[in-house]
Amino acid sequence: MISRREFLSIAVRLASITGGAGLVLSDPLGKKFLFGRGSGSVLAGNPIDEIVSSAPLARYWTSVALAKADCYACHNKTEGLKGKTHRHKANLVKCLLCAHGCVIENGQRGKCRTRLNLKGELRSLVYGRPIAIHVDPIEKKPFYHFLPGATAYSLATAGCPLHCKFCQNWEISQASPEDYKVPYTTPAKISRAAFDSKARVIAFTYNEPTVFTEYLTDIARDAKKRGLRSVLISCGFMNEAPLAEMCEVLDAIKIDLKGYSEPFYRSVCGAELRPVLRSIKQIARSRTHLEIVNLVVPTLNDSDKMLLELIHWILGEVGPDVPVHFIRFHPDYQLLNLPPTPVAALERARDTALDRGIHYPYVGNVPGHPGNHTYCPNCKKMVIQREGFFISEMNMKGGHCKFCNHKMAGVWM
Repeated sequence: MISRREFLSIAVRLASITGGAGLVLSDPLGKKFLFGRGSGSVLAGNPIDEIVSSAPLARYWTSVALAKADCYACHNKTEGLKGKTHRHKANLVKCLLCAHGCVIENGQRGKCRTRLNLKGELRSLVYGRPIAIHVDPIEKKPFYHFLPGATAYSLATAGCPLHCKFCQNWEISQASPEDYKVPYTTPAKISRAAFDSKARVIAFTYNEPTVFTEYLTDIARDAKKRGLRSVLISCGFMNEAPLAEMCEVLDAIKIDLKGYSEPFYRSVCGAELRPVLRSIKQIARSRTHLEIVNLVVPTLNDSDKMLLELIHWILGEVGPDVPVHFIRFHPDYQLLNLPPTPVAALERARDTALDRGIHYPYVGNVPGHPGNHTYCPNCKKMVIQREGFFISEMNMKGGHCKFCNHKMAGVWM
């Protein structure tokens, strides 16, 4: 476990390792410490030509040339293409990374703005270009059942396939790669800096890390050689193949299940619910530790019906041991007109989850609330007490409740 003083000491040490370039360190209370020029310095000019010239080939895409005679490499099998012919535009590609399945013309990008069709080849514009690097407690992600008390060397690039109206990191997620001036940083340099900072975990977070899948998987593989764990904080909107690769190299994934409603996803997030549910089930079948977050937004996804359907789906598809965090909404980005979530609404969601059989439901973004602690589902006693994002009391031994020896779900060592 780490204290606030130790956390700030690590932050200062990390700044000396990186030289401060492109670095933002934030403490658990929300203050930000800028070193050097800082991350997020917006360019006066347009460096896109420089970025494109060094952009590596992306994974997970296809084209008419690559697919050859297999039309279903691009098209859905329900389209009924038998006996039909079609002439495609030259150099057209289809991105297979996320559920949008963007068909991209030469010189254009997908909805995430991070992948460019360059003469019939899909290129990643964010590989090696992190625009934010923070040191956070793992609890801030939030992960409550994965190495509690650990520090997480956290990084993000620009871009996201979603356009959530409530996004608290919209300056990063809704940015384009050319909006920020950052040096190219190899995967080995990231994992080495994380190791030197004494962090136990590398976290891919803040924007949607799926857009830098190639970069994060390369970092995770290098980090594993140094004995570091890697975690993903994601919206879950990726396709099965890239998610399978991520599950192979990652140790934990947190998915934002933003609401149990297709209309909500379409109108508020610019996405769809079904791919997210598919991703959650796929992660649950893998060896990767899973936690789920539901941001409860007043008037949009906080109805008793929607919360109950979400809880029932989790119980039926992934089981009662997956930690579920009901998080308080604060007005941000395009939803400044809505009030913060009433604490009573979060308590109602947590109580409903407990009553229906979920073992580890939490109230989030409400410091000091008893729903922020971890309780043994067997004897009901508190096994982890938290003050903000720090552990103040631990009543577990070897992954078991110290009071009744019940095995607690999670990764504890």
